[in-house]
Amino acid sequence: WSSGLSPGPRDKQSLLGAEPAARTIAPPTTPQPVLSSELSPHSWLPHPSRCSCAAAKSLLFRFLPVLSWLPRYPVRDWLLGDIVSGFSVGIMHLPQVTLLPSLLCLGLAYALLAGVPPVTGLYSSFYPVFLYFLFGTSRHISVGPFAVISVMIGSVTGSLMPDSNFMDPVNGTNETVLNEARRDSARVELVATLTILVGVFQMALGMLQFGFVVTYLSEPLVRGYTTAAAVQVLVSQLKYVFGVEVAEQSGPLSMFAVSRICTKLPQTNVGALVTSLIAMAAILAVKLLSAKFASKLPMPIPIELITIIVSTGISYGAGLKAKFGISVVGDIPSGMKPPVAPNVSYFGQVVGNAFAIAVVGYAICISLGKIFALKHGYKVNSNQELIALGICNFVGGFFQCFSISCSMSRTLVQETTGGNSQVAGVIASLVILVTILKIGQLFQDLPKAILAAIIIVNLKGMFKQFTDIRTLWRSNRIDLLIWLVTFVATLLLNLDMGLGVSVAFALLTVIFRTQMPRYSILGQVSNTDIYRDVVEYNKEIPGVKIFRSSATVYFANAELYAEALKEKSGINVDYLIGRKKKALKKQKKQQEKDKKEEAKKKKLGSDCNGSGPAVVDSNGSTIELEPQSSSTPKAFNEPTLESLGLKKPDLHSLILDFTPVNFVDTVCIKILKNIFRDFQEIEVDVFLVGCHGKEASKLRGSKAVDPPFDSKSSLQEDVSCRTEIPICPPLEQSQVLASGFTFLCLLFSSPHHTSLRC
Repeated sequence: WSSGLSPGPRDKQSLLGAEPAARTIAPPTTPQPVLSSELSPHSWLPHPSRCSCAAAKSLLFRFLPVLSWLPRYPVRDWLLGDIVSGFSVGIMHLPQVTLLPSLLCLGLAYALLAGVPPVTGLYSSFYPVFLYFLFGTSRHISVGPFAVISVMIGSVTGSLMPDSNFMDPVNGTNETVLNEARRDSARVELVATLTILVGVFQMALGMLQFGFVVTYLSEPLVRGYTTAAAVQVLVSQLKYVFGVEVAEQSGPLSMFAVSRICTKLPQTNVGALVTSLIAMAAILAVKLLSAKFASKLPMPIPIELITIIVSTGISYGAGLKAKFGISVVGDIPSGMKPPVAPNVSYFGQVVGNAFAIAVVGYAICISLGKIFALKHGYKVNSNQELIALGICNFVGGFFQCFSISCSMSRTLVQETTGGNSQVAGVIASLVILVTILKIGQLFQDLPKAILAAIIIVNLKGMFKQFTDIRTLWRSNRIDLLIWLVTFVATLLLNLDMGLGVSVAFALLTVIFRTQMPRYSILGQVSNTDIYRDVVEYNKEIPGVKIFRSSATVYFANAELYAEALKEKSGINVDYLIGRKKKALKKQKKQQEKDKKEEAKKKKLGSDCNGSGPAVVDSNGSTIELEPQSSSTPKAFNEPTLESLGLKKPDLHSLILDFTPVNFVDTVCIKILKNIFRDFQEIEVDVFLVGCHGKEASKLRGSKAVDPPFDSKSSLQEDVSCRTEIPICPPLEQSQVLASGFTFLCLLFSSPHHTSLRC
């Protein structure tokens, strides 16, 4: 018994089986309560009530997961696979981060997505990867630059640091020229500050146990969002494919920049276009072959890296920049840079973007982490993942990194090439370190058109998400609506505003679905105690209606609940109540009229001196008669529908099944009072069943139900514990009713009411 409680006699009997006397099981003498890590606010401490070495050790191991798994690392089984996987992922990082320079505006490439120099992408592939090795809980995900996050950062740099702010005049002319060095320096400072703020948000959410915040990003929302981001990335790369100069634009409606690209098509650089098309065709063909023969290859063919090396050599040898005007990456500084403090004056301008990036980056990372954890049989701590990502971004921001997340392609490579732990991530970071120190400057002649081609081809997986439209149309059209709204809002309003609109719309669909639930009358399935909608089984109990709503009852749908109940009951309740009131009013007028006539008669008989009526006998003398009192005292009885000349409903009992209701509010309680009052007016008894404990307590406290009731596991227990049950003798029939519960319904036909004590 994990709870430490001794079993009762019935529990022992079930444990001992058929021979209870032959064996005994002694429960623990001292209760040992189990602390749940999910429920306890101090789950990271073994004994929250005191400080000890064990508590400090537990806290340290939880904060630094590497201390718990690294000492037990199976070197013989895992090391070789991690080394091969680390080199494979490290090679994948190089083209993805070096393409950064290709996107100076919205940022398209994994690194320059932020609109910063290419070396910033290399930094972002080194520091965070090493830090995640220390603090992360997933063994398989590969953190680093990610296209969607890069696009979100690029939108910030494009709006706050546009090229127009860094135009220097040319001496002696009216022309201006872009000062790229000054622009890059300012953008790096802005992006580093944004990254630090993202890290602060993620660490704060993790420490406050807010890992659940990602649940508000449903899968259709995330897939629609990433698909729209992929379209924005594609549009951002078109200017490098065609080799044209287009002014930057960010913010709402920035997607219409594609129209400006179309107007520039007559100025297309043929050399850049041919280069990008050849690169795209080669990369796509090799990727298809690599996927086809994946089972026979030890690792995917690093076609991106091969393309970069070959194209850089051709560009350098043939002088593509000088002869054809093809834009190249340019200077890539080598070596590491010291940490730099952030410019806190930017915090107020980027706080909204930082929160959006923090949530989206965590959502992508934790979703992939849980997928691979489930596949390989271990667990990922969602709150520790938030803290780990926060530390990666916070520390990385001081070293001029931009915000990172998790890449599906790199993670798949890390897992399929034999990676078993984050040791593979350390190997990959060492490959990046060598590139930063020595190799990076060799790619100065790399054409930007090649980088654009690599990016566009690698968006293929995201564009496949358009097939979600067909799948969701067949399975769930509400989710399809969320996907489409997210996609359109993100395209039109940009990534940060689009995310807010998408989350708000997704939550509104939840409210809408609770406002329009399915209302049903339950009937009994023949020869069973199971109850289903009478529309499906058409087996309704005479005189009894069992009403159920598929959603909870609260302020947004309480009025609709009452209206649906009256409609489903088959009784025009309001009309019948109105008829009863008119009949009562008419009866009251008649009674007043009768009283007046009786008073007149009494006045006519007051000619005699006596108090009673008088008669004259045969002798002519007057005899006064004593008034006769009624043999039975006159008592007031509430008039019934039949006494008023109205037809009584065929329904005598109404059961409200509250099993789906998980909370009630004041509006719900008020509506319930009105329902009880209205149906009692037309002589229909109303019963509540299936109330959960807290909701039952609220109903008792509000006196919405009279007589009070107990919330039991079945209707039979609920009804049997009532003090009085309104019925009419003689009792003609009874039958048992269950709908998840067992309901006891007493059916009657006599119009004379009495009580039966149970």
